[in-house]
Amino acid sequence: MKRLLCSALFLTAVALQAATLNLETATIADLQAAMGKGALTSEKLVQLCLARAAAYDDVGPKLNAFILINPKAEAEARALDAERKAGKVRGPLHGIPVILKDNHNTADLVTTGGSVFLEGSLPPDDAFIVKKLRAAGAIILAKANLSEFASSAKTNGFSSLGGQTLNPHDLARGPGGSSGGSGSSIAAWYAPVALGTDTGGSIRNPCSANGIAGLKPTRGLLSRSGIIPLGLSFDTSGPMARSIYDVAVALGAMTGLDPTDAATATSVGKYHTDYTKFLDAGALRGARLGVLVDYAGEDEEVKKIFAANRAKLEALGATLVEIKLPDFILDRQSIHDVMRPGEFKAQVGDYLATLKPGYPRTLAEMIARAEKFTPKPGQLANPSRWAAFKVEQAGYDLNDPVYLSAKAHGPALITGHLEALMYKHQLDAFIYPTNTTPAQRLDIDYNKPRAKSATSIANITGFPDVIVPAGVTATKLPVTLSFMGASYSEPRILALAYAFEQATHARATPATTPALPGETISY
Repeated sequence: MKRLLCSALFLTAVALQAATLNLETATIADLQAAMGKGALTSEKLVQLCLARAAAYDDVGPKLNAFILINPKAEAEARALDAERKAGKVRGPLHGIPVILKDNHNTADLVTTGGSVFLEGSLPPDDAFIVKKLRAAGAIILAKANLSEFASSAKTNGFSSLGGQTLNPHDLARGPGGSSGGSGSSIAAWYAPVALGTDTGGSIRNPCSANGIAGLKPTRGLLSRSGIIPLGLSFDTSGPMARSIYDVAVALGAMTGLDPTDAATATSVGKYHTDYTKFLDAGALRGARLGVLVDYAGEDEEVKKIFAANRAKLEALGATLVEIKLPDFILDRQSIHDVMRPGEFKAQVGDYLATLKPGYPRTLAEMIARAEKFTPKPGQLANPSRWAAFKVEQAGYDLNDPVYLSAKAHGPALITGHLEALMYKHQLDAFIYPTNTTPAQRLDIDYNKPRAKSATSIANITGFPDVIVPAGVTATKLPVTLSFMGASYSEPRILALAYAFEQATHARATPATTPALPGETISY
């Protein structure tokens, strides 16, 4: 009888545990389970997210992650709750709040790139992937601050319209550029998912600085139509979340051929609408991983954490192969320097041409406005980004032989060498600490040499790169691990990152944004 009683008590405890939702640790699957059983509604979820933003964005630590909040978010949530009640669930994103970096077009919310020069600009249509998210039942909760026009340019999550975003792990540090508002808001759990964009590391840097998961996808997997460009040879959007599962859910909702973005033609037959089916906690058994030893860490604590990560990967069954890169890859920045400025000059002009009258039509017009700028309330100057306008204006035209030569030969050379390394060593992916140092202080001297980073390799090659929390320093600053694979290897690298995540559970909760009342739901 005593044994039966103990068993009953154990089963009761398990049942109670399984029926408790904690927003701090909940995945999208957990949220959907609670909504499916009537313990949570999308409207209530939106209210909980907005309550966190109210507590931590403009007051409290004043993270300043949002540029604007969707005033119709709760109404949209109620409509999606009505659909669910009527028996229609569109998919795993049904009723889930999503944050957009404010360079993704939304026809019903202004899109500014964080710039005073686009203040109040209402685009003609949603970005292609925003349409996909809405069709999947996602609710656009807010637009996130960013480094202006998605370029850090000696700033760290600062824009003339949005101001400075802070890192919730340490308010004296930046959130990473350029998707800093997206990264900070996810670490503070303002929503389950945010979108960032990445041209040289702008999803991965804020994921690392804020200690969250994310993915810079294969170039061509996600459409860039309706996103303010920085350099389309390198640009992509991508999901940021607190778990690899949530990254995989968001990714699958956004894939598909877009006739207005020719790069997506390469994804035909290679994209999936459900990446969660590839997640495998045992994926590291038998995996072969190339360790990019040139990027093993500059900070001593990052080095120590990366060494521990290597040992953990081996314990989980992976074989590690040390890879030393040649100088032409280590010195690859010249490719970016030749190609990206001229691309921004031409491509931002194409974007500006789609806007309503009254906004600048060319980069030259924005330079002219910057030179005459007098701030109004809510506006700030951004001297370093605006100075970069002049560098971009002087960039090579897209028909210049120097630009054409760099575009034709530079990426191909680096891509071919890395593919050859993967073939020679039979690698599933390359690994490296996403950033060789923890989040940088806001008072950093930008005239001093910056820490080395491998992130732009994935932009030049178009390879996917998934980021997963990997530990914290003694001062509780996050460190992350990157898995970079060949083009369209998202199923494999997401599985590898998921296996590491499930074995380590290394994500840290920021001390400045603790749980609020009502965020634990029992049912």
